[in-house]
Amino acid sequence: MTIMPYKTIGIIGGGQLGRMMCLAAKAMGYFVAVLEPEPNCPCGQVADIEITAAYDDMNAIKKLAEISNVITFEFENIDYDALAYLEEHAYLPQGSNVLKTKQSRFREKSALRDMGIPVADFHLIDSLETFREKVFFPSVLKTTMGGYDGKGQAVIKSEDDIAKAEEIASKYECILEQFMPFTKEISVIIARSTTGEISVFPVAENIHQPGDNILIQSIVPARISKDLEARAIEYACKIAESLDSIGVLGIEMFVIGGEIYINELAPRPHNSGHYTIDACETSQFEQHVRAICGLPLGDPRQHTPVVMMNILGDHMDQKQPSNLAPYIPLLPRGKLHLYGKAEARDGRKMGHINLLGDIDESLKAADASGIWNP
Repeated sequence: MTIMPYKTIGIIGGGQLGRMMCLAAKAMGYFVAVLEPEPNCPCGQVADIEITAAYDDMNAIKKLAEISNVITFEFENIDYDALAYLEEHAYLPQGSNVLKTKQSRFREKSALRDMGIPVADFHLIDSLETFREKVFFPSVLKTTMGGYDGKGQAVIKSEDDIAKAEEIASKYECILEQFMPFTKEISVIIARSTTGEISVFPVAENIHQPGDNILIQSIVPARISKDLEARAIEYACKIAESLDSIGVLGIEMFVIGGEIYINELAPRPHNSGHYTIDACETSQFEQHVRAICGLPLGDPRQHTPVVMMNILGDHMDQKQPSNLAPYIPLLPRGKLHLYGKAEARDGRKMGHINLLGDIDESLKAADASGIWNP
């Protein structure tokens, strides 16, 4: 096995995923450069080099390429010209194939269907007229490009929901999907190295905040049958290999009765994998660094049950987001991770806490804290 002597890892995107990726890389002895429009961003606070510029600023892209031995990213919507330049003039082991697939929900769902992977029935909506022709109940309308945490989406269960959906369909290319009456949402975090080695983390059970679809809680191990667990992992491996994915890939899934359907892909570390920092032998962030640098992948085994709780701006003192007082009662069983964001806003991910040990006791502790009460 040839291990490349990379010195500097360049990260496009300076949010919390970049921050945790950076911390893992620096613990392994790498230098880190980050490109991010916002100064003093979460990743920039811990990186060696901070390039403050727009993601489509080609001078900044060229600078990142010049100083980095390997480049990765913490989000999917990378400018095409920037991506093309990096593929030609730098080392971007994740490449453009997975990104191109992910950047369009229609391409993503089509690729999964072509693999024989179960997905919801879907239609491309390229005009308001097409929407009016294809709409059915119940369904979900999603913009094909962009959108996350429930943004750019409309659930259509009755005629009362049509107006909001028509507003979206009149402005954007969309995908109209069958509404999935899932009993659980789960996710699989899988890593695939430049060497072809694959490693899979335990399946997470995910609970989203009602109304805005923002992940609020991950329970690991997921409370599902061994058969469903094995099938989820089987699908994840097939997807990673079919897409020739490099690095960490997060795969969101729906459980409906005894079946699993794939919802979305994330070709980078994923929010539902934050539990790995404290509950597994190797975190998803260290695994990502190992994968893109061609190092042997780490042991993904879980050594303790865990409940990961997202901390949003809604859950903290918005005038003093660094106030630790609300979390102190949870610290005997919890590991707190705040992201260094100066401004707390509703719906903004400000940090998370991993509650370790018995799942029921952790859920009771989270509820008793009052932090996540409506």
